[in-house]
Amino acid sequence: MAAAIVFAIISLSTRCLTDAQNVGFSVELIHRDSIKSPFYNPFETTFDRVTNAFRRSFSRVHRFYPNSITTTEANPDIIVNTGEYLMNISLGTPSFSVVALADTGSDLIWTQCSPCSQCFKQDAPLFDPTKSSTYRKMSCSSNSCENIQGGTCASPTDTSCIYSVTYGDNSFSKGDIAYDILTLGSTTGQAVALPDTIIGCGNNNAGTFSGKASGIIGLGGGEISLINQLGSPINGKFSYCLLPMTQIGKSSKMNFGSNAIVSGTGTVSTPLIEKSPTTFYFLTLKAISVGTQRIEFKGSSFGTDEGNIVIDSGTTLTLLPSDFYSQLESAMDSKFNGIRAQGPQGFNLCYVAIHEFEAPEVTVHFANADVKLKTLNTFVKVDDSTACFAFSPAQNIAIYGNLAQMNFLIGYDTKSQTVSFKPSDCSKN
Repeated sequence: MAAAIVFAIISLSTRCLTDAQNVGFSVELIHRDSIKSPFYNPFETTFDRVTNAFRRSFSRVHRFYPNSITTTEANPDIIVNTGEYLMNISLGTPSFSVVALADTGSDLIWTQCSPCSQCFKQDAPLFDPTKSSTYRKMSCSSNSCENIQGGTCASPTDTSCIYSVTYGDNSFSKGDIAYDILTLGSTTGQAVALPDTIIGCGNNNAGTFSGKASGIIGLGGGEISLINQLGSPINGKFSYCLLPMTQIGKSSKMNFGSNAIVSGTGTVSTPLIEKSPTTFYFLTLKAISVGTQRIEFKGSSFGTDEGNIVIDSGTTLTLLPSDFYSQLESAMDSKFNGIRAQGPQGFNLCYVAIHEFEAPEVTVHFANADVKLKTLNTFVKVDDSTACFAFSPAQNIAIYGNLAQMNFLIGYDTKSQTVSFKPSDCSKN
């Protein structure tokens, strides 16, 4: 009977996820500063947007320090921070549109819900679970509740599952864990529906959230992330192609299933290392070369061998342990025939850049994969006359940020445990 009800509520213009298995599907991925984004501010300059992105990036890094990862089972909080890209989804029956921040560094999918005891102000209406015929709360006795960080019983007399998420800047969301239909708007025009998706329905949320978005879509490696809840139809595969920050009038795609296979000329692949916490996507960095000078990577707080760096689409800069970064900066400066300039706080290496320039080639040597970066990946203009190195020291943390990923088609295969890189023009993907 339940299956018949689910089938009946999916409209003819929507296909079930299993129907998408043969061909895969893609959704629009919108940079938060794009004209298509509700965050877009026409009065901001390109450099305002760059500066704000860096500020968010430096705040986000605290998410990745090992001592910020809660492992206790008694009402733990998840220490995370928001990403830089947006996705449009719909929840419930009838479907209710939600714009949320896509975050590869967290797992839970949540949105603000009414009634709300404390909510940050948002422009769009709140999701009202009482108006969705397919919404149902999760029991705290279920295995799923036990496996959710922060998942616990609402009270001794209320056996529904509740969650608590706290962010690096002390923003937070708390509310009910529930099941409902989640619908993704495919770029083919035919939406893809995922029944019984585990979501957070936040009724106590506060902090630095903007009213332009109403929650977060977790794309990490944990059990309750969108990637794992999409399940066998996508066979653990997703990919994205991040546009350069200057192309604010366009959007790119996030691909799932067979659409997410990255192959062809120029493709290189590196092992995806499975380790704790499962939310993060760990790779193995062997070295970084500037021109012909190769600097061996000795490791980070994530490890000295396999899985020593996290790839993250929500961190702008590539952050490296201080000692290694110093060697990298020295190598770049010795090979760059430019005039040094003073940059914003947090940038160690900047040059006068009145005109466009070509920086020395940087090659990132992952295990079994050499990724050759272009100048747009290694330097970014912070004002009209200054460009700064898009790598920064961060104590003993190593994060491969999104500037280094721009104009690469990057495919994750969590079944085969690989991440693939293919140089691409993301405006055409």
